[in-house]
Amino acid sequence: MALQALQSSGVAFRKILSHFPEELSLAFAYGSGVYRQTGPSSDQKNAMLDFVFTVDDPVTWHSKNLKKNWNHYSFLKFLGPKVITTIQNNYGAGVYYNSLVTCVGRLIKYGVISTSILIEDLLNWNNLYIAGRLHKPVKIIAMNENIALRSALDKNLKSAVTAAFLMLPESFSEEDLFIEIAGLSYSGDFRMVVGENKTKVLNIVKPNIAHFRELYGNILQENPQVVYKIQQGRLEQQINHIMDPPGKNRDVEETFLQLAHDPDCGEVVRLGLSAIVRPSSLRQSTKGIFTADWLPASETAATTSRAICFPIRVWGNRVPLRSPLRKAKKLSSSSHKPPSGFLGLNWVTCPSPSH
Repeated sequence: MALQALQSSGVAFRKILSHFPEELSLAFAYGSGVYRQTGPSSDQKNAMLDFVFTVDDPVTWHSKNLKKNWNHYSFLKFLGPKVITTIQNNYGAGVYYNSLVTCVGRLIKYGVISTSILIEDLLNWNNLYIAGRLHKPVKIIAMNENIALRSALDKNLKSAVTAAFLMLPESFSEEDLFIEIAGLSYSGDFRMVVGENKTKVLNIVKPNIAHFRELYGNILQENPQVVYKIQQGRLEQQINHIMDPPGKNRDVEETFLQLAHDPDCGEVVRLGLSAIVRPSSLRQSTKGIFTADWLPASETAATTSRAICFPIRVWGNRVPLRSPLRKAKKLSSSSHKPPSGFLGLNWVTCPSPSH
C-alpha cells in the first residue's frame, strides 16, 4: 500500500501519542509542523502539530480521554462523551477537534473520527475532509490491521489521481499532477476566498515533491492508462474505451466520450468537488467554535452534497464526483440520462487547453 511508504517511528510523535487512550485504528500527523511548507507556514520548528486519531468506538475513547485530558475539551466536556460523539458524527465533517493543546512542550491540535465514517469518506468522498488530508503526505504514527481501512486508504489515493487526471491535459508534469491532487479538498472552501493564503497549495507541494512522488509513484507506474516518464518527471494520458465492456450501454458511452473531449471537462469536475467541499467548510468551521473554545477552525472542511451523485469508475477505482447532470446532458444528443451510482467506466480523459 502506497501510504505505508510514509510511516514514521518518530520518538516525538510517539511520546505525544502516549498521552492519549490507546484504542486507535489509525493515528497520523500532518500539516506544516510535519512537512516543510513555503510562505507564511515556513516556520516548521514553532508550527502547531496537527494529528488525526481514528477510533472504532468514539464514545469509549472520549470517555477515557476525558479522564486523562479533561482540560483539552471545550465546555462540551460537561455534556459527556455521548453528546461529544453525537456532535462529532452528525455535524460538520464527522471529526471532532481539540485545538491549542500543549503536550510534551508542543502546541498541538487533534481530531477524532470514527473508523467507519473515515472509511466511507475515503471510498465515497462524502465529505472529502480527512480523505483530503490523506491525499497529501502524512506521517503515520500508528495503524492496526484493519484490512477494510487499509484498502480504503489505498483506494482514496487512486481516486485522487483519477480526479486530477480529469482536470489535466494529455501531457503534464509531476508537479502539475501533485498540485491538482493537493488542491482537491480546497475546491470551493470558503476560507480559500476569505482567509487562507491563495498560494497555499503551491506552498504545500513545491517543497515536498519527493514526498508526493513516494506516495503516488507506485500507483502511477501501475496505471495502464498513463505513461509515467520518471526520469523526465512527466506523464502522458492515453484514451481508451470508457465502458467495461465497451458497447454495453452506448447512450451512456457516447455521453462520456463527448464529456471526455469537452474542453470544459475540468471545470465540470471542479464544480463537482466544490459541491462536496463548500457546504461544510462553513459548517465544520462553525462547529469548531464550540469544540475548540471559540477558536475558528483552521483546516478545510467538507460535507455530503445534496447534488445528484454523478460518479466515475476509472481503472476499477471509484471517483465519486457530484456534478449536475444538466452539464452532461448538454454534451450529448442522446435522450438517455446517465444514471446515478457507480458506472463500470474504465477511462475518461479531458484534454484542457487551459492547462
